[in-house]
This record gives sequence, C-alpha cells and structure tokens, in this order.
Amino acid sequence: MPDGTTEPKRGRKFDQVLEGARQVFLTDGFEGASVDDIARAAGVSKATLYSYFPDKRFLFMQVAKIECRSQADHAIESIDMDAPVRSVLHHIALEMVNFVTSEFGKRIFRICVGESDRFPELGREFYESGPMLIRDRLVEFFAKAVDRGDLRIDDLTLAADQFHELCKADLFPRMVFNMTDGFTEAEKERVVTGAVDMFMARYGV
Repeated sequence: MPDGTTEPKRGRKFDQVLEGARQVFLTDGFEGASVDDIARAAGVSKATLYSYFPDKRFLFMQVAKIECRSQADHAIESIDMDAPVRSVLHHIALEMVNFVTSEFGKRIFRICVGESDRFPELGREFYESGPMLIRDRLVEFFAKAVDRGDLRIDDLTLAADQFHELCKADLFPRMVFNMTDGFTEAEKERVVTGAVDMFMARYGV
C-alpha cells in the first residue's frame, strides 16, 4: 500500500465512491476496471476518488473487505444463537451457501484468486474479511454449545473449517469451473441439510 496506508480516509463522498467502484468491479473485473470508469459511475472527479483511495488495488480491497464483512455480520446477527443447535447450524449454512453462490460472492472470489499471484494482499484481505470472520464466529458459537452440553468438540477451529467445507459440497466446484449459471433453492437446501446432518453425526451429543 502506498505510504503504508491500511485504512482509507473517509469523507462525504466515501460511500458514493465505494458504490461506484463496486458496480464497475463486478461488471468489468479488476483488470478491466479503469479509474475513469469508476469515477464516472460514482459521479465524482478522479481527484476526489484519489483523495480517498491512492490506487485501484487499494480501492478494490476496500470494496471486497467491506462487502464481505457486511455479509458476514448480517448472517450472524440474523440468527438466534440460543435456538437449538441444529436450527442454528442450518441457518448459518444457508447464509454461507447463499453468499458463496451469489453473483457478488462468485465475482469477488474469482477476482481475488485471479489477482492473488500479483497482489497477495488481495487474497489475504478477502480471506480475513470473509472466511476467517465466519470461522471465528462459528468457533464462538461452538464453544457456547459445548459449554451447554449440546456439542462435543475438542478442536473448535477444525470443526469450524469442516463445517464450512461441508457447506460447499457439490455447489462450489460446479461454480468455480462454470458448470452452471446458478443453483435452485432445492439444490442449496440439499447441501445445507446434508452438511448439518453430517456435522451433527460427528459432533452432536
């Protein structure tokens, strides 16, 4: 990052710039997006854009980070963590599947992976703002469920990673290799139910 900046400056048109950048990145990808196009979509001058974000790479990282964190926070906040474990897991799994298979989720994943060799920090930001955040929230929930006697887990982090992978069964490979344009609710429900059943068979009390 230029001059070691890790957080952007904020101002009156900050959100406006982010939304314009989000639209252009999703349409054109990272490489195809130009600063001129982003400024035009945001309705600001290039000077205003650069006053918040020193370069396109930094801008993309902020778009991906904010969107992923927003999705993760919404998923967790919408769930009653005191409900029965199976119900909570089903809700969490469905939120994860919906995000992974969403148009935004697919495009952000592909852009981060595609640019990770040249810009490793893109991949790190995506992982820390998405998968790692979800894993941390899962670990917190599992710890409480273990204390209540609802689950029996020795390695909470491993269990969280396993649950996350179970939720991607079948859907994720088909998405990555462009085998399908989308998934039906029945297809997603099949994977979610299977993930919860498998997890409870291993860790349920």
